[in-house]
Amino acid sequence: MASLAKRREIVLLVLIVALLAAVGARAPVFLTPSSLADVLTDTAILLMLACGQMAVILTRGIDLSVASNMAFTGMCTALLSKYHPELPIVVTLALAPLIGFCLGAINGALIAWVKIPPIVVTLGTLSAYRGMIFVLSGGASVVTHEFSRPYLDFPRQTLFGVPALLWIAALVCAGMAVFLTLARTGRSLYAVGGNPLAARYVGIGIERCQFLVYCLSGTIAGLCGYLWVSRYAIAFTEVAFGYELTVIAACVIGGVSVAGGIGTVSGCLLGGLFLGIIGNALPVIQVSPFWQMAISGLVILCAVIVNSRGEARKGKLILRDRSPSEPQIRPETA
Repeated sequence: MASLAKRREIVLLVLIVALLAAVGARAPVFLTPSSLADVLTDTAILLMLACGQMAVILTRGIDLSVASNMAFTGMCTALLSKYHPELPIVVTLALAPLIGFCLGAINGALIAWVKIPPIVVTLGTLSAYRGMIFVLSGGASVVTHEFSRPYLDFPRQTLFGVPALLWIAALVCAGMAVFLTLARTGRSLYAVGGNPLAARYVGIGIERCQFLVYCLSGTIAGLCGYLWVSRYAIAFTEVAFGYELTVIAACVIGGVSVAGGIGTVSGCLLGGLFLGIIGNALPVIQVSPFWQMAISGLVILCAVIVNSRGEARKGKLILRDRSPSEPQIRPETA
């Protein structure tokens, strides 16, 4: 499966290069350094959220509440900036992930220990967190002139010519890659999603892993809530409405299996980058927004088909190579 994932990532990388070349031929301005830097900056939040979502999907879960979590946290930090402009930016940077963690922990607790299906829990909290934004803000928005300058300026500050937003995204993505590849708990997530029954037999705490991934996803969403609101300088009830579908799409395009147990951070990042380039390139070449939605949907559908065929081939190889005397463990149904 490692070689299959590598092939998928190489193909995706080739597609990204081909897409850049095609758009550059139509609109050369798109390939200028400043334009490509803008694409990376626009995609940074998507890449972070996709890493958190990937951890959830690895355990056969789904988190539909990430965009609502992000919007609620963004509104909380925006109101703090509005009414307490003297608040140090480090407090905001600490508070945003903490709020997101608490919202993610609600999802994790209901899924891991109350045993409610992930799609039901997160669909409910998706609406609940949006409603909490309205209650918290009274339906009002926080606009540019109401934010404190440090709140708006921090993500735009540069280090070695690179905006802080990109540095934060790099740290989050690198941290997730290290966690999933080197940490024992991170490797356990693959076992939980690949075969829950076998994972329980070898002593892996499935409930603990489930709770952990939703907390991780929520924490990253909370951090992104501040970064999103700061970048666009506005907070309102409908911030990032429907963005959770884009996040899931980035994971699927990057080779993360919705059946659990399969996926890499590098593939996830390529999937997010692919969507980011499409989102920025199609308006440049004056493609209708309706066609943009159709093209994105077609790409997602193709990615799901490729994933399904790859998993089917894997299953056939396992059945072919297994000896008749080898004991078989029936996987627990999802």
